[in-house]
Amino acid sequence: MSNAEAAKTDVVCAGVVVADHLSTPIDHVPAPGELVMADDLILEIGGCASNVAVDLAKLGVSCQVTGCVGSDVFGRYVAETLRARGVDTQYLTACPDRPTSQTLIVNVKGEDRRFIHCFGANAEFGTEHIPLQAVQQAKVLYVGGYLILPRLIGPDLARLFEQARASNTVTVLDIVVPASDEPRRDLLERDLLPVLPHTDVFLPNTDEARLLTGIANPLEQAEFFRSKGARTVVVTLGGEGAVLVSDNVRLRAGVFPVEFVDGTGAGDAFDAGYIAGILQGKDERGCLEIASALGASCVRAVGTTPGVFTREECDRFLAEHRLPIEEL
Repeated sequence: MSNAEAAKTDVVCAGVVVADHLSTPIDHVPAPGELVMADDLILEIGGCASNVAVDLAKLGVSCQVTGCVGSDVFGRYVAETLRARGVDTQYLTACPDRPTSQTLIVNVKGEDRRFIHCFGANAEFGTEHIPLQAVQQAKVLYVGGYLILPRLIGPDLARLFEQARASNTVTVLDIVVPASDEPRRDLLERDLLPVLPHTDVFLPNTDEARLLTGIANPLEQAEFFRSKGARTVVVTLGGEGAVLVSDNVRLRAGVFPVEFVDGTGAGDAFDAGYIAGILQGKDERGCLEIASALGASCVRAVGTTPGVFTREECDRFLAEHRLPIEEL
C-alpha cells in the first residue's frame, strides 16, 4: 500500500481479535448429560479491535485492524470476514504456533451471558504489531482489550500513544480487567498509569474502574482517571448509561430503550460510536449520543456486530429519539 492510500484510513483498531461461537437464547443451562436445543448456533468475529472496526465500517469509516490470529481455519475466517465487511486486514498477523482466540458464548433467556474462552494468539500481540506509519497517518488510534494482553505493556503503549499524539492522531483506550476479589492496583500502577497521560479518550466500564481503583462511584472513578492524565474519561454503566468527565463538562447520560436480545459487543459498539462522533467533529454530548445509539443497536441481535446501525440507520434513529443527558 502506498503512503497516499494508507493516509485514507481514518482509524487503526488494535488489540483483541476473536472468533465467537454463540447460541441464540436457550431456556436453561443444560444439566450434566442433557441436550438443550437452540434456534441457531452462530460463528461470528469478536474481540474489541475486530468489533470496533466492523462497527465503524458500517458507519462508512475506513479502518485497519492490527492483531494476532492463528494459522488455522478460524484465523482465516476472521480475516476473510473482516475483509468482507470492509475492514483492511493487512496488519493482521497469523501466528503459526498459536490457535486463534475463541469464545463460546451461551445465551440463556433472562440471564447474563456465559463465556468459555481460549486466549490463543492474542498472547503474542504487542506494540511491534502496530505499525507506527499507519498510526501516524490515521485520524484515530483505538486500542481495545488493554490489560489482558500480556505482551502489550505500559511503557511501550505509552510511547506509541505519545508518538501518535505528536502526529495529531487521537488516542482512544479501552480495557479489560480480569475478574478479581481484590482491587488490581498492580495493573493500575504498572500498566495503566503510564498510558493515561497520553490518552485522549479513556472508556472503562464501572466494574473495571472499581477493580482498578477500589472506588464504587462512577463519577468519582472518572474524576480519578482524569486526575491521572486522561483528557476525557467515559465510564459506561451498562443499562444505566454513562458518565463523562472532560476539561469542559461533566455529564451523565441515560440510555435509549430498545428490545434486549444479546449484550455481546455493546461496549465495543459504544466505543465505535464515540470515535465516529470524534471524526464528525461532535462535542462530548454529541459523541455520547452516537455512542449510546450504537451501543443500543448492538443488543437487538445475537452477536457482536449484526445488530449495529449503519450510518443511515443511526442518523434516522437519532432524529427520532432523544438521549437523556444531564450536566453534573
